[in-house]
Amino acid sequence: MVRVSIVIPAYNEQDHIVSCLANAVCQSVAPYEIIVVDNRSTDHTTQLVERFIADNPDSGVKLIHQDKEQGLIPTRNFGFAAACGDVYGRVDADCMLKPDWVEVVANIFERDPQAMGATGPAVYYDMPAKHIGLEGDNKVRQVTYRADNNKVLLFGSNMAIRDSAWEKIKDNVCRDKPDVMHEDIDISLHLLDQGLKTVYSEKMITGVSARRMDTSFSSFRRYMQRFQNTFDAHPNHSRQHDTERTLYALYPRAARFLPRLSEIP
Repeated sequence: MVRVSIVIPAYNEQDHIVSCLANAVCQSVAPYEIIVVDNRSTDHTTQLVERFIADNPDSGVKLIHQDKEQGLIPTRNFGFAAACGDVYGRVDADCMLKPDWVEVVANIFERDPQAMGATGPAVYYDMPAKHIGLEGDNKVRQVTYRADNNKVLLFGSNMAIRDSAWEKIKDNVCRDKPDVMHEDIDISLHLLDQGLKTVYSEKMITGVSARRMDTSFSSFRRYMQRFQNTFDAHPNHSRQHDTERTLYALYPRAARFLPRLSEIP
């Protein structure tokens, strides 16, 4: 079976990292390895990961440090460079993988040798009505997370890329020094530049936090502008649907039900 490495970039994630690792370890098919890439955390993230490894020595969890540069992109790249699997699964440090996530990912790439990137929907675990939320997220991603005549765009909190595909694009992916782009969309467009196939699976599910919406609308809007910024950096690609417009419409309803995350002990 295809070997799946899980790469988890982490910066000050002491509130989530242990649960993230517990879910990554408890899979129906064990991941080949789980790599936490710490990026200059100033809280207890690294200590918690070290304790998890000590308590679970056979879990396959590794902790590495990317201290040269602050930022998600260099940290992600550092993790991919350290990974040894056939497929690199990339999730955030606050993600809670569905128990069959590794199995689903492995099957996607095993059954379709042409698949070079894969993604799926998210369920927001800190929101009510999770089942309805999952259905809604699935619909939004299937309709709007598309480019160039319905080609799939990857979602950074729930994505996987074949190692051979990464080798083809790793020297070309944008560094985004100003930090104004969506790095997952950037990876997707570089894959499409190479004519590489990206796929979407409803079964590839991960739990994510809705904390991005726990902010003012102006802040949320600035974050959503990253969609357009990323496509502006890749003018040879186009999209029929503006994902951010859909999310703007959903924001008032989501914000109404979102627990104030800052108040959760």
